[in-house]
Amino acid sequence: MTTKPRRSLAIDPVEFHQGWRVLILALVGIATSVGVAPIYAFGTLVLPLQEAFGWSRGEIQAAAAFQFGASVVAFQLAGWLNKRHGLRPVALCSLVALPLALVAMTFNTGRLWQLNLGFALLAIAGVGTLHVTWTQLVCLWFDKNRGLALAIILCGTGLAALVLPPLLSWAIGQWGWRAWFFGLAAFPLLLTLPLSLLWLDPRGPVAQRAGAQTGDRPEERLGGLSLRRALRSRHFWIVNGALIMAVMAMMGLITNAVPLLRDNGLSAAEAASVFSAFGMSLIVGRMFIGYLIDRLWAPGVAFFVLLLPALGFVLLSLAGAQVPLLVIACVLAGLGAGAEMDVASFLIARYFGLKDYSRIFAVHMSFVAVGSTLSPALFGTLYEATGSYHLMLTLCAGGLTLGAFLLLTLGRNPDFTPAADAPALQASGAPR
Repeated sequence: MTTKPRRSLAIDPVEFHQGWRVLILALVGIATSVGVAPIYAFGTLVLPLQEAFGWSRGEIQAAAAFQFGASVVAFQLAGWLNKRHGLRPVALCSLVALPLALVAMTFNTGRLWQLNLGFALLAIAGVGTLHVTWTQLVCLWFDKNRGLALAIILCGTGLAALVLPPLLSWAIGQWGWRAWFFGLAAFPLLLTLPLSLLWLDPRGPVAQRAGAQTGDRPEERLGGLSLRRALRSRHFWIVNGALIMAVMAMMGLITNAVPLLRDNGLSAAEAASVFSAFGMSLIVGRMFIGYLIDRLWAPGVAFFVLLLPALGFVLLSLAGAQVPLLVIACVLAGLGAGAEMDVASFLIARYFGLKDYSRIFAVHMSFVAVGSTLSPALFGTLYEATGSYHLMLTLCAGGLTLGAFLLLTLGRNPDFTPAADAPALQASGAPR
């Protein structure tokens, strides 16, 4: 194992010239995926379902927890399926199954178990649309600009946060709560599926440099650690421990933001517009983070970025109905929200290589799914018990701060050269 020399501050355009189609596909794929679209739009569904069926907010929030819980299984299934059958067939099947599952949920007759079961089955139906697929695809096409490329595609979450809440709020106002499910079903079926048929190709330049031949599954020829060896590394557990707290905080905000803002005195339209600032800042933050982690020590960058949403959560608890302050709070939260997934995918690719990336990243995402499962249910319970979101916001700020400091304990970024057997990962060292 060798340490890479310090990278130039300039962006190398060659990889972007070769892989721009993959970037567009993966961006759209993440924005319409089962792990993003239903969650980032969930807040707009809470009050319409409460009005339609009389369920409490805590009961409705539990549906998101069911999806996150099922995601624990779905991520492991995604890692196994991608390794066994390849990215393309798994993704194409899921891009048909996911819209069908969403449409099926419009037949709910007012029973809460149907809602919970439907959200749980969404995770399984959309298994090939999860982040595991799109981040691995980009890693197979980008090396020098991997951090920036991952940041670009992960802006799909910001795109979803920007577009879906106001669009689906309008659709629900026109046609009722069922429009939420029909709207989410249309995007993967009419947009992501056609693009995948055209551009989903895992045989990128990184795989070709590793010696993969046409028809091979490229990840089998790439250097890195096996899943078993990665699980014995302290780096893996540091990354999981730090980022699970960050993602629990962000899920707490994402699934409660619109009701929180409504309780502060804003109208439904005002709440959706204010939360749109979260999506816009998430996009800007992710691009800047992606550029920096290609050139600086990624945990050091993440440390400062995770402190910004902590400040945003504090501001949300104090701003009341002052719209300018609420917008600033959402901007601060959005600037840091992109760090979790960007840093996770970057660090797993860099610290453990691409040999078993799909399964290693799937294990990480399963831990994240556990935290995400607990988060909406926990915060819904806290709201029911206290009658406000103040305690939730305090816990979110604390989790983000603790996660930021944990990431500082990571050592030097390793570099794997393609080989049949991955080199051992050294314990730690000074950041490069």
